[in-house]
Amino acid sequence: FLDVAPLLADADVTTVNFEGNLYGPPYGTDHSAPQSMAEALQGAGVDFVQLANSYSIYKGMDGLAETINSIRLAGMEPLGVYASASEAQAEKGYTLCNVQGVSVAFVAFTKGMDGMALPPGNEGCVNVLYTDYSTDYQTVDTEGISRVLDAVAKEKPDITVALLHWGSEFNNTVSQSQQDICKLMQSKGVDAIIGTHSHYVQKMTLDETSGQFIAYSLGDFFSDGKKSGS
Repeated sequence: FLDVAPLLADADVTTVNFEGNLYGPPYGTDHSAPQSMAEALQGAGVDFVQLANSYSIYKGMDGLAETINSIRLAGMEPLGVYASASEAQAEKGYTLCNVQGVSVAFVAFTKGMDGMALPPGNEGCVNVLYTDYSTDYQTVDTEGISRVLDAVAKEKPDITVALLHWGSEFNNTVSQSQQDICKLMQSKGVDAIIGTHSHYVQKMTLDETSGQFIAYSLGDFFSDGKKSGS
């Protein structure tokens, strides 16, 4: 990260979407990274790490809890995930921070977790966009999304940012359900929607009247992806 560290560190607040776990060896092929990865991200200027994505529970709830702990040990804060149902209930699905006197609320959601489902009793430990998040991704979880954003609204932040792991891999199409999610979130006060997962850089839109911004996918920042367009 040496060449990009000045760009990351100079920002008032920097977030990344980290698709993996910090769960110990073996490394390289099992979606687990060493603690030095987290320390390198923090050293490069990263403040918040989105963990609501395809690999949230790749190593089960133990892996999720260990990853959350490792992120915090490195001096960053995780977004969109919680180590237990009680923590999820207490945190209400969002994170607040003060950036140069501006109150910013972050929420992070994922379309699913690579076909895996949260174990019974752990519902809410990962913010999800669909009720059928482990199968078809067809039914938007309007109630769950609204619950989080209604709680955010009570905090009256200056800016609300939604980090969304969604869409289809290596596909530039924006689905109807994605558009529905955007409309729902914007109606609930979200100012910026920042997407990941497709690996492609997708379209961005800015409403000149409301100032609401959407980046459907930022593509890959640091990855082993080999396809053109990522």
